[in-house]
Amino acid sequence: MNDQKIALVFGGSRGIGAAIVQRLADDGHDVAFTYVSREDRARELVARVEQGGSRALAIHADSADPTAITAAVDETVNTFGRLDVVVVNAGVLRLGNIDGYRLEDLDQTLAVNVRGVFLAIQAAVARMGEGGRVITIGSNTAVRSGHVGSSVYAMSKAAVATMVQNLALDLAPRQITINNIQPGPTLTDMTAELAEATRKFVPLNRLGQPDEIASLASWLAGKQAGYMTGSSLTIDGGFVA
Repeated sequence: MNDQKIALVFGGSRGIGAAIVQRLADDGHDVAFTYVSREDRARELVARVEQGGSRALAIHADSADPTAITAAVDETVNTFGRLDVVVVNAGVLRLGNIDGYRLEDLDQTLAVNVRGVFLAIQAAVARMGEGGRVITIGSNTAVRSGHVGSSVYAMSKAAVATMVQNLALDLAPRQITINNIQPGPTLTDMTAELAEATRKFVPLNRLGQPDEIASLASWLAGKQAGYMTGSSLTIDGGFVA
């Protein structure tokens, strides 16, 4: 029997997601990941993973599209034969004060950051065996944002934290754990400008690195984290301390 572990990372071509893909591959997983744009980066990541000895699969899928989410899970299982770990990292950041916040930005944020997360988990656990691992990438804004114009984004990430806490009860009979990572200001394409502006508010006086978030995801995906479920773990240099 093939005991090779298989992981799927939603939103895995750049930033934190790409770091998680690489770390899981370094841990010995074969890894599929989704991307929406920058196919060139997706191809580069596949090449790096395969150079390290693991198999990789890049899947074009928009996490705002329910059909694409299910198709990504199906393609992963059809290609690799199983699914052991899913990381839901796909997200959008749409900032704006309530006085001028656009309806289309509200709908997009909820579609990707809340509905997309739920549907990705739902599709993944339907194809996952006993003892699987589910990890979501939320945000420390679920605790405190400190920025004007971040209310909708913070709301979406608070929803993820609550979702994970309660889905743990649904999944516990199958020994599937689910946990939420809440990064603070981290140097990525999506958050670079905002993150740099908040550096002075971080007690450690620096930005987080994607590899640091990936290390926590690696632990949650491993055997040592088997007794942790329903938790939100904040990793933000003391921002919300």
